[in-house]
Amino acid sequence: MATRTNRSRTIPPADPSAEEHRSGWSVNRPPSAWPRIDVGELLAYRELARALAVRDLRVRYKQTFFGVAWAVLQPLTAVAIFTVVFGRVARLPTDGSPYPIFVYAGMTMWLYLSASVSGAAQNLVSNRELVTKVFFPRLLAPVAGVFPPLVDLAISLVILGVFLAAYGIVPDPQFALLPLWVVAAMVLALAVGLWLSALNVKYRDVRHVLPFLLQVWFFASPVVYAGSSLDGLWRWVFALNPAVALIDGFRWSVLSGPPPGPEGLVSLGVCLVLLVGGLAYFHRLERYFGDLI
Repeated sequence: MATRTNRSRTIPPADPSAEEHRSGWSVNRPPSAWPRIDVGELLAYRELARALAVRDLRVRYKQTFFGVAWAVLQPLTAVAIFTVVFGRVARLPTDGSPYPIFVYAGMTMWLYLSASVSGAAQNLVSNRELVTKVFFPRLLAPVAGVFPPLVDLAISLVILGVFLAAYGIVPDPQFALLPLWVVAAMVLALAVGLWLSALNVKYRDVRHVLPFLLQVWFFASPVVYAGSSLDGLWRWVFALNPAVALIDGFRWSVLSGPPPGPEGLVSLGVCLVLLVGGLAYFHRLERYFGDLI
């Protein structure tokens, strides 16, 4: 008796995204090997970023005696001390500007940069419950950390305007570039914060090392002295610090000091490398945040 063989036909699988859409389920897949920034997803969760930033701002001044006045007292106290130690005793060069306003301009940028880096580095660990229980783009945590210090920066800029008026300094047309330097400070803070944020999840002693690193970075930056005092090859080595071009450019816009030289391109390149590398490293560890945190 003859038998008939049935040939089976392979049916191609349906489109996974279409199947998820029909079933109403959302499937979490491992991220790709290369960092990819989903701008649409970040915009969809922008309210969460705003809530994180507002909460950090409230926590910073909650139950403090001076409140927002710390944004004024901290830089003014530092300026008074540095003026006596470095301006009167050491007589460090200031590119022709009065030492108090020279230091205050540098402190304005530095205080924002240090506060933003600290906030971006701590935001993931500070929101441990949110990270382990709720889905949101993890990149929003360090991004939200660079916004609260903008309030202190705005107050410092107002005080800086008072300094300019007191010393009779009229800014030149490059003062219009001031917003550009603020944006550059935000980018640099995010670039460094991405590295520290991911490292802080993996190694908790980052929070103990961070104040020391910021202190070293402070003295390696032209905050209390002029970077133009260095000559030759040392200026290019000094420019490996990405904060150098930022602070020098800010002073150039506000105090009409010397503009950043060609070595500023080195600082810009280092900043871009930090940003791209930080995004890649953050993306690499992102899938493990829920387990490590």
